[in-house]
Amino acid sequence: MIKDTSSQDTVIAPKLGRKLRLPLMIGCGAILMSALVWASFSHDSSVRSIDGADLRLATLTRGTLVRDIATTGKIVAANAPILYSTEEGVVTLLSQPGDEVELGQVVAKVESPRLQSELQQQQSLLEGMQGNLERAKLDARREQLRVSQILDMAKVDLEAADRESRRGDQLIESSLISIIDYEKSKDDLHKAKLLHKHAQQEVELMRDTLSFEIKNRNLEVQRQALVVRELTRQANALSIIAPVSGIIGNWLVEQKARIAASQPILTVVDLSAFEAELAVPESYADELGLGMDVELSFGNLNVVGQLSSISPEVRNREVTARVRFADSNTLSLRQNQRLSARVLLENRPNVLIVKRGDFLNMGGEVAYQVNDAVAHKKVVKLGARSMSQVEVLEGGEAGDVWVISGTETFKNDPTIQIR
Repeated sequence: MIKDTSSQDTVIAPKLGRKLRLPLMIGCGAILMSALVWASFSHDSSVRSIDGADLRLATLTRGTLVRDIATTGKIVAANAPILYSTEEGVVTLLSQPGDEVELGQVVAKVESPRLQSELQQQQSLLEGMQGNLERAKLDARREQLRVSQILDMAKVDLEAADRESRRGDQLIESSLISIIDYEKSKDDLHKAKLLHKHAQQEVELMRDTLSFEIKNRNLEVQRQALVVRELTRQANALSIIAPVSGIIGNWLVEQKARIAASQPILTVVDLSAFEAELAVPESYADELGLGMDVELSFGNLNVVGQLSSISPEVRNREVTARVRFADSNTLSLRQNQRLSARVLLENRPNVLIVKRGDFLNMGGEVAYQVNDAVAHKKVVKLGARSMSQVEVLEGGEAGDVWVISGTETFKNDPTIQIR
């Protein structure tokens, strides 16, 4: 009888792999779970993170947006006329640069022998024409006297013929004269009447003729007087006078130089009123308008003025504008004194604004908003811009925090972890 099979069994020792299988499976599972967790954390931080010290943040707020232009300029005299020569000649400058002059003071003279000679000739011609006019008046009086004598003689002859005619009437009634003599007396009376009538007409015609001749001579004299008057004005204009009270600015020609007509001679600066001359970039030229307020800074002194003129041309990519400000004569100003200015283009009250930054370089259509140390890219719409602020039309609310500087390192990623 067989009790059991124990005598046939062989003891086999367990393999090492089977002992380690469960711990290995548990370890691999833990490693896999760690990798998944790490991958999830890495995915949430958009793979890349940026040091917050390299970024500049700004909070969106509501306020007044002031659009302005910052520029520089200089002080110029509001009235600084340039004096020109009126004729060709040799100039003599009577005042030095920096000398004070009064209104109407002679500051330079131009010697023009040609003009002086022409003036003397025309004056002599005027005197000759005036003499001819007086002679014509005497001749007219003489002719008037002659025709008056003819009229008087015709009147006497008419009276004599009329008397003879009446005598003939009496004699013919008494048959003391012949019919032929009677008719001759009537013919003489008729002839005397015609001569008297013609004499009257000749007197009237001579009076009109003499008046016409005298009038023509008068017109010639007046015309010549105008020529002399104009030449006299030109001769007087050879003395260059100061149009305003002020100081002599610069000589534009040398002393005793021979100059042409209409050539600049010197400048006179009126120190009673100053203006500011600004150089505005041409990109803002279309936004400028007359009457806009301008803040001017002369060191620690600030004044407010208004745009008074805008140049229609562009030079060196700049537009020149003039600013007129009050109480310029009470300020201690100098010609060509440098200044800084701020042109106020527009005020927009109660708008959503954010500080200006290099995030505008992305086209002004996207921005990064920060929430819980993570910057999320979002689409925005921006409006008016000033030198320091930008209006936000869409994509933001008051209290939002945006990255306004340092966004060039984001490389347009949708999400950035800020550490």
